[in-house]
Amino acid sequence: METVTSLSNCGVVASVRGSVVDVRFDSLLPPIHSVLRTGAENQIIIEVLAQRDAHHVRGIALTPTQGLARGMPVEDTGGPLQAPVGKAILSRMFDVFGNVIDREAALSNVEWRSVHRAPPPLAHRSTKSEIFETGIKVIDVLMPLERGGKAGLFGGAGVGKTVLLTEMIHNMVGQHEGVSIFCGIGERCREGEELYRDMKAAGVLPNMVMVFGQMNEPPGSRFRVGHAALTMAEYFRDDEHRDVLLLVDNIFRFIQAGMEVSGLMGQMPSRLGYQPTMGTELSGLEERIANTDSGAITSIQAVYVPADDFTDPAAVHTFSHLSASIVLSRKRASEGLFPAIDPLQSSSRMATPGIVGERHYALAQEIRQTLAQYAELKDIIAMLGLEQLSPQDRQVVGRARRLERFLTQPFFTTEQFTNLKGKLVSLEDALDGCERILRDEFKDMPESAFYMIGKIDEAKQTTAADKPVVKNDTKPEAAVAHAT
Repeated sequence: METVTSLSNCGVVASVRGSVVDVRFDSLLPPIHSVLRTGAENQIIIEVLAQRDAHHVRGIALTPTQGLARGMPVEDTGGPLQAPVGKAILSRMFDVFGNVIDREAALSNVEWRSVHRAPPPLAHRSTKSEIFETGIKVIDVLMPLERGGKAGLFGGAGVGKTVLLTEMIHNMVGQHEGVSIFCGIGERCREGEELYRDMKAAGVLPNMVMVFGQMNEPPGSRFRVGHAALTMAEYFRDDEHRDVLLLVDNIFRFIQAGMEVSGLMGQMPSRLGYQPTMGTELSGLEERIANTDSGAITSIQAVYVPADDFTDPAAVHTFSHLSASIVLSRKRASEGLFPAIDPLQSSSRMATPGIVGERHYALAQEIRQTLAQYAELKDIIAMLGLEQLSPQDRQVVGRARRLERFLTQPFFTTEQFTNLKGKLVSLEDALDGCERILRDEFKDMPESAFYMIGKIDEAKQTTAADKPVVKNDTKPEAAVAHAT
């Protein structure tokens, strides 16, 4: 009976306007989110987004529409867009339709599920708050991530969002026995190809899945790639009871694709040209990322901030979903302080005494206070010089500058560029180092000894060895000295 309906439910193309296609059906009108196929060999795929009247539906093409013309036959597939799930998807790279794009063997032994799924009900969600260690000092100490939570990496173009995401994949797969899913929304094909090669070389590909909707693909395709990746993540959480790390690069491109789709569909734009349904669309995606009784999906999302303006509606709407916000600073990047995270603008809901403990909370507050005092003193130093400060203020500046350098870290994923071996630092070692700097244990040591090290004891080794200063090592010193 279903086969007959599916075969008999054919329509014809009524109009084509770029990616927007109107289709006429005389018998049965396909429901919203149905997938239609048309064109030569049915290679043009359309998703229904609106039913215009009793006989017409309007859809958005998920593939280029070259060659499509009025009067062409359209086939209703009878279901929504689907994504492959199962153990066989590990170590593979997919597009939005679930096709493998890594030139390896064809996919077998997988189940196909709809990409449109409801978030887990509140009754099934876990209410425990646990910390998710990343091995990156500045994040674990000042803005700890939540297991099953959502963290945002905010920054403009070229401040290191993708590098930080790649480093987290490397650390997570090595540390946690979970699955990593990388979702590239509207990113460059160069980044996808580099990531695949790096992950293969690092030996972490067997526990990883990659899903890409490239920058050159139609907006409908970029808009759905996040839902496809989430469907795969939900399988590992709910069916295999494993913890999943979902990395999204870049959530702004999801909003941007929604804006393009909305404009193409003829909806009235909202503030700054964004779609009126932005809040609903973002919530539909974000609410599926949750911590349940069976497992957790922890998400780290890069968020491009247009023109570094944090009041942009895209940034504001994304902020409201996050349990931690990691803000990348162009100024710190120019000073060579990598990762270029601004500790005063970044925050985490986990940084409370009840969750991280009294000692960690007190230390984090003291670090922030020291760095904030240094930020206030920078104007005075620039005008009058360091010598005009009181001895007490000079001590604060010394502590702050040592802390800034200690919170830098060499990454595994940038070894080939910096010639510095990557370091993974435990939370305990990071806290110990910060505490000893705040207690003035190293006040007689040069600031450069703390730059790009792992544990605090490496600073002593650096001084003892009296090794020549690395070229990168002098960059922040010169830049900061110039600024002050």
